[in-house]
Amino acid sequence: MSDAVEQARAAAEAARQAADEARRLANEAAQRAEELAAALAARAPALTPDAEPAVAESPAPSGQEARLAPDAQPASATPPVPEPTTAGPAAAVPDDATAAPDAAVPVPAAAPAAGTAPPGNGGGPLGPDAVAAIRTGYTVEGQALELGALVNGEAQPDVQVRIPLGMLNRHGLVAGATGTGKTRTLQVLAEQIAANGVPVFAADIKGDLSGLAVVGQGNEKLLARTAGIGQQWQGLASQAELFSLGGQGTGVPIRATVSGFGPLLLSKVLGLNDTQESSLGLVFHYAEQAGLPLVDLADLRSVLTFLVGDQGKGELAELGGLSKQTAGVILRELITFADKGADQFFGEPEIDTQVFLRTAADGRGIVSLLEVPGVQDQPEVFSTFLMWLLADLFNELPEVGDQDKPKLVFFFDEAHLLFSGASKDFTDQIVRTVRLIRSKGVGIFFVTQTPKDVPNDVLAQLGSRIQHQLRAHTPDDAKALRATVSTYPSSDYDLGEVLTSLATGEAIVTVMNEKGAPTPVAWTRLRAPQGSMDPMPAAEMQSRVQASPLLATYGTRVDPDSAHEMLARRMEAAAAEAAAADAQKDAALAAAEAEKEAARAAATAAKEAAAQAKQEERERAAAQKEYERTQREFEKAERAAASRRSGRSGRSTRTTTSRKADDPLSDLLGSRLGGTIAKEVVQGIFSTLRRRR
Repeated sequence: MSDAVEQARAAAEAARQAADEARRLANEAAQRAEELAAALAARAPALTPDAEPAVAESPAPSGQEARLAPDAQPASATPPVPEPTTAGPAAAVPDDATAAPDAAVPVPAAAPAAGTAPPGNGGGPLGPDAVAAIRTGYTVEGQALELGALVNGEAQPDVQVRIPLGMLNRHGLVAGATGTGKTRTLQVLAEQIAANGVPVFAADIKGDLSGLAVVGQGNEKLLARTAGIGQQWQGLASQAELFSLGGQGTGVPIRATVSGFGPLLLSKVLGLNDTQESSLGLVFHYAEQAGLPLVDLADLRSVLTFLVGDQGKGELAELGGLSKQTAGVILRELITFADKGADQFFGEPEIDTQVFLRTAADGRGIVSLLEVPGVQDQPEVFSTFLMWLLADLFNELPEVGDQDKPKLVFFFDEAHLLFSGASKDFTDQIVRTVRLIRSKGVGIFFVTQTPKDVPNDVLAQLGSRIQHQLRAHTPDDAKALRATVSTYPSSDYDLGEVLTSLATGEAIVTVMNEKGAPTPVAWTRLRAPQGSMDPMPAAEMQSRVQASPLLATYGTRVDPDSAHEMLARRMEAAAAEAAAADAQKDAALAAAEAEKEAARAAATAAKEAAAQAKQEERERAAAQKEYERTQREFEKAERAAASRRSGRSGRSTRTTTSRKADDPLSDLLGSRLGGTIAKEVVQGIFSTLRRRR
């Protein structure tokens, strides 16, 4: 249903456009009729005064009767004005010429309406005046690029279409559907710009521009075409230098540092939203303030990891902080970006953009070709990388103002990839760069499929437009076609019809003349490149790269001491400090534990000593009791012995002998020697107790 509505709207819009065009044609026809009537009135006095009108003597010839009023005026009166026709024949001659042929006045033909073919103009839509205006509009006094010849039914080799060389820094657009010849137009422009001593930079995304460094080979068809537009064609090679992004592909490696690339362009490549882009800008700011060079993606990943880790999470507290979720998104995108080979783009040595401003020994400009055919799966990366080169040139080049020729012309092929999904900040940066870099002597040409691929603010800065065929097979295409037509100055072309019928190698052109005014719109058959239209053979490309003097400087990647290494050392030092702190803490804990253990051991020892002392006390008490008991027994025995001795003192020796035999212990204890032995035994017991204590 929506398709039907869109088709109906498109049909209504087309009908409205056709009605507007019809009204315009009618107004132009009426104006031309008035001009013709005035011209005829001015010539009327030259007729013979006495001549009688032919209609007075004889019937009017067939075919004119219907155009004469019944009361036909004499020859001296203003003759009737013939109506313009869509077929474009010469206006009818008044009847008075028949009566007086010698006095006949040539009557100019009515100018044809737009889209008609005046006689003698090759069947094209332009009249002699329009052709003359184009011839004058593209006449250049100074140096110019020859674009081709006007097409007006057939090519007009005497009417050449040119771009003044000094107007190239007003920028330009080459647009057209796929297969309409945009790349060949780019090659023609690059060859002529370089031939005039101006360096050129172009991205060879499809790999078919390298042929401009090889002499072109002519053939019968090519020579016939070039002869038809007044081009004296001969094969000629341009001086070219081949580059590659980070060494991927054939060419001298171009690298940039992450800090030089900047957060805005990197956010565009990574597809970050506004919040993530702001956070990435904060990370770049911190790295710069902290003296952490961001050379490659590993450096940026290290800084992000550090800032959300325990050691660095407080670094951005005063600036709003960095959430782990946002850092996680950026880190994941960086990993994906690196996995696609982007790690090769970032690093050192960083390319010095001054190498793109060189000229050859013979004075011709060098064409720098960025060869990226092997990495077409990421065209947006390469277009953004080209934008970085342009921004770097803007920052490095001095102000020079308007000059006779630019210092560099920069071709942005596949420009729609640059603006697809671009944030407002990114688009604003491009617009600002395009607007201001003109004063640095740099011209930019955007090459894309339709003008709508380029933002209006950028289109407004473009002074030259080369529009190849557009196709209107869908309602969106028809809408884009109408929008494109509305941006051109008024002309005698039906641009809606012409733009869809251009042949390959033809374009609608309008540029800025030497005075800065737009030139007339011109249907142009473009010149053929003088270099080869085929890619340079791979072996020759490789040999050219190996022979380049730039290879010694930029060929080998360098890994300097940057944020990754610095943060690694810082984190290692922090880890060592943490380990030392942990060791100190462990030692303190061990000492405390040892003190506790010593205290426990001392308490245990004290307890054991107390128990031992108590045991010894008990043993001493027992020994004392035993001693006292023994002493009592001894004393008792001694008393008993003494008693016996005193009762038997008068007995005989037999009695003593008998006593000894009957009780030897009593005898022993009762003797002096026995008493001595008893004392020694007691002393020995108490001495042992003292030693144990």
